[in-house]
Amino acid sequence: MDFIQGFNRCQLQMLSFDTMVKQDSWARIVDLFVDILPLKELGFKSTHASEGRPPFDPSDLLKLYLYGYKNQLRSSRKLAHACQVNIEVIWLLKGLTPSARKIAYFRKENSTAFKKAFRHFVVLLKDWSLIDGETIAIDSFKIRAQNSLKNNFNQKKIDRHIDYIDGKINEYQNQLEEEDNADRKEEIEKKIAYQNSKKDKYEEIEQQIKDRGVSQISLTDPDAKSVILHRNVVNVGYCVQAGCDGKYNLFINNDTGTVNDTHALSPMALDAKSLLGLDTMNVITDKGYTTGKHIDICTKNNITTFSSPKDHSSQHNGLFDMQIFKYDKENDFYTCPAGQILSTNGTVYNKNKHKVKHYKNRQACKTCELRNQCTKNKNGRFIERSIYQEALDENKKRVADNPNYYRLRQQITEHQFGTLKRQWGFTYVLMKGKENVLSEVNLMMICYNLRRLMSIFSINDLKNKLKELVLLFLTKYTTYRRIYPMNIQKMLTC
Repeated sequence: MDFIQGFNRCQLQMLSFDTMVKQDSWARIVDLFVDILPLKELGFKSTHASEGRPPFDPSDLLKLYLYGYKNQLRSSRKLAHACQVNIEVIWLLKGLTPSARKIAYFRKENSTAFKKAFRHFVVLLKDWSLIDGETIAIDSFKIRAQNSLKNNFNQKKIDRHIDYIDGKINEYQNQLEEEDNADRKEEIEKKIAYQNSKKDKYEEIEQQIKDRGVSQISLTDPDAKSVILHRNVVNVGYCVQAGCDGKYNLFINNDTGTVNDTHALSPMALDAKSLLGLDTMNVITDKGYTTGKHIDICTKNNITTFSSPKDHSSQHNGLFDMQIFKYDKENDFYTCPAGQILSTNGTVYNKNKHKVKHYKNRQACKTCELRNQCTKNKNGRFIERSIYQEALDENKKRVADNPNYYRLRQQITEHQFGTLKRQWGFTYVLMKGKENVLSEVNLMMICYNLRRLMSIFSINDLKNKLKELVLLFLTKYTTYRRIYPMNIQKMLTC
């Protein structure tokens, strides 16, 4: 039977690497994109090949990372291997083969530059009218860190370990008292000493938690926290915040901090507003971001929030719900179902990091016929009202009045996370520390936005846009043009 035959491996072939890379290849887009970046102004540092030799050009290593992160080649060793066997990478780096160590150091030493490059790209997209900033959706995704769960501790976990060790020590001491054999006693004493050394280690960790004033600590990556990844599966990682523009669903900013979204709304919104140079904008978030303080900060900065409202924390115990007490904004008092006035003394109290005012009328409660239906408190009913309740009420009304607009949140921001995690394998980070982790996030978001442009434009239109910027960038450097006059022509024909 005849089969389709390949070429003769021993036959001498005359070929060009350029013909082996398709015109719509990701490598060609990355090549053009990096050439428009002002790498020196962005702060990229060069990586030396070896002592006495010239350094590698930062543009070549950045191209390598952008190519690799999109194609699930993130480790320095995989990237170094690709430089030797991957035709597109060989074309992209013009045959350079940096070692895994040089590749790794480039990523480690340029975390700030990666962030600046991403933000520079976002501003460029705004100049191209691909980002308008009218509607920004903010959401987060969890990602595993380089820190195992057994190397993450909180006070409860430490107490459990110490209690277990104390039990073992008591058990060994009882055995020691009953044992007559000298060799056996020596063996038990060694076990007791070992358990005491473990206890000292946990007590040292406990002291670190107290000194730092934190609720948990990670030993391998100090910035990583215990987070719920999905379906109550707990792991050590990061909660990455991301802002996306509503026009073409492009990433515009990112950050990572606490284990949840509670305090992320206003920092992310203000950062996006500043980066895009906007006077006003709308922000859509889920209920995890609904915090009165941050909604109030957004409102004062001309940012209109559409954040899913949370249910009130008052208990549903069969008594009168707080919602049926009518609030008078002008006179700052509540009217109860019995028609009595509940007033405040104006004092602001701190309750679980929330600032509230108390409204009550003890005298009226003493003789109220509805008391048994209202409260079991011996001092009568009182209401806690957040000092930011007005901002929360206005936000709730906006969401209720614009249900279709609020539903845009999922359309704007959910698809990107699926692409990063399911298609590109970005479910864990390789780096340690917040700044280094964000450098990986910025690389992934640059890749996503650039790949998104390949869908928004035709390949030829996108390449032409990038070539125009390459030419504009190169014309600023007359020395470069004089020394390398052929480079411009080569770039424009890629």
